[in-house]
Parts: sequence; structure tokens; C-alpha cells
Amino acid sequence: MPISNPRITGHAFLAGLYRDGYYPDHVVDRCSAVLVRLCERIEADRPADLPALYLLTHAATEEFNALEAEFEAAGSEIETVAREEIAADFRAVARAYGFEDADIEELIAPREW
Repeated sequence: MPISNPRITGHAFLAGLYRDGYYPDHVVDRCSAVLVRLCERIEADRPADLPALYLLTHAATEEFNALEAEFEAAGSEIETVAREEIAADFRAVARAYGFEDADIEELIAPREW
């Protein structure tokens, strides 16, 4: 299902990571795909409230957790800069779908990075 939200279709996920050679593009591509799938799920499931949104963002966060080994295998890691970039994109997604009051820490609560 293609994303229809114009605030998302015009958004470049993880742009700062792509600009930084420390983060391998092929792994960042996988991370961007997680965020795209999150948007697709939000559009398909239309969460009615914050707890429903958090269920979706927690699943996406678990996908990021699983990618940590790929970062490490490529000589990188999800460290401070990456954490901030990822968190900012989760916040951007929440806001784009009308959840301005979403707590950033709760959006990514199950993170291991």
C-alpha cells in the first residue's frame, strides 16, 4: 500500500545518517524501510488513540533492535547520533498522523540502542 500522507511522502527518512559515512547505506536503507512500513501500518490500521499508535511504533522499534547486529557487522552502531535521528523520525511520523502529544520515549520504549 503506497503512503498517501503528504507530510510523509515528502519526508526523507534518516537523512542525517545517509550523509554520514559512518553509517552504511545498505543498513540505513533497511532502517528507512522499517519507518516506511510503520507509516503503511498506520495508514492501514488507523490507530484510534496513543496506546494503539504505541503498539505499532513498538513493533517498529523491535525491528530496529534486530538491525543492531547488521550495523555492528558493517563496522557501525546505533549510537547517540543515530538514536537521535531515529527518534526524530518516529516523532515526525507520529505528528504527521495527528499524534502531536505522543511521548517520544514511549514511541520507542522497547529500544535496545
